[in-house]
Amino acid sequence: MTATAPPAPTARALNRATLARQLLLAREPVGVEEAVRRVVALQAQQPGSPYVALWNRVADFDPAGLDAAVEEFRLVRSTLMRITLHLVHADDYRPFREAVEPTLRGSRLRDRRFTGTGITPDDADALLPDLLAYADRPRGGDELRARAEEAWGGGSLTPAAGRLLRQYAPLWHVPSGPPWQYTSSPGFVAAGPAPARTAPEAAAEGLEVLARRYLAGFGPASAADLGQFGLVPRGRARAALDALVRDGAAELLAGPDGTVLYDLPGAVRPDGDAPAPPRLMAMWDSTLLAYADRSRILPPAYRRHVIRINGDVLPTLLVDGYVAGAWRPVAGGIEAAAFHPLTAGDWDGLASEAASLGGMLADRDPRVYGRYDHWWAKGLPAAETRVLPC
Repeated sequence: MTATAPPAPTARALNRATLARQLLLAREPVGVEEAVRRVVALQAQQPGSPYVALWNRVADFDPAGLDAAVEEFRLVRSTLMRITLHLVHADDYRPFREAVEPTLRGSRLRDRRFTGTGITPDDADALLPDLLAYADRPRGGDELRARAEEAWGGGSLTPAAGRLLRQYAPLWHVPSGPPWQYTSSPGFVAAGPAPARTAPEAAAEGLEVLARRYLAGFGPASAADLGQFGLVPRGRARAALDALVRDGAAELLAGPDGTVLYDLPGAVRPDGDAPAPPRLMAMWDSTLLAYADRSRILPPAYRRHVIRINGDVLPTLLVDGYVAGAWRPVAGGIEAAAFHPLTAGDWDGLASEAASLGGMLADRDPRVYGRYDHWWAKGLPAAETRVLPC
């Protein structure tokens, strides 16, 4: 008897599936470590964003719980997917790192700012064991660069070359304490042995782990979507997903436009009519960056206003499951700029969210995103702007 293929999800149902798996249909009573594993990873180049992201997702979120998990290295910050800083569970670091190892290697060790100093990727391989042994306790960036110069013996490394080497090396950032744990010049500590460059099977196995976790947190999704999330070639992404299908760990679905989608059997797929509460999303929230087709969450008309030309991704208003504007902290509350007219009920929901978020920010840093105010000075296409009291 032939099994019946799962019904093709609508575009709106795909939106609701993402929201459900990203804990955005309802805040859930889970600990911060479980929450991070459920959402796969939190993009973390802006230190306050993991706190805002988890506040959106965890019932009765207590920032002190995230402080403790970071201070004890149960959650760790390092350069991973999309060659950007992510906060991940310590147990996930190794397979995720193996999955993106080829991308990290090519982008960091073959960058002209690195090779232009005379150091080669093979040189970097030779000095990594000593560098990681030296980083058995927290070290500053300048200390690591000086140690690498000494171990290399081939001349001076520029600050840019030292930074690229640190981004490639398996290093975790060292937390510095509240409010947001990481400074602009953090210390670094070794995460473990150097990556297994000569074992491509490790990269393939790591990508299969990442693919399974990606589907759990963002599925249904295409090979292009996984490629975008990890910044890995689409062929590698498809091979990892097809391996899951062969093992019975994933199934195929037809997307609303005929795109081949992959998902975990039995995974939650809410109806497209499931209600979605308003949210004040963090800067660089992964939901806006996890797909090749970002219209799942971000309407195409708003993309250039939210994802700026230099790669900054503004904190956004989520209304009925889709980006509807941007927000920032200001004196007296949260300034919400809606890109299209919202209902009175929408504004009431956003006001409730703003009051809750303001309480957390007041104890930490009320101007968490203040350095990005220049984007508002340049103008946003707001149909209406309100300051929601905190």
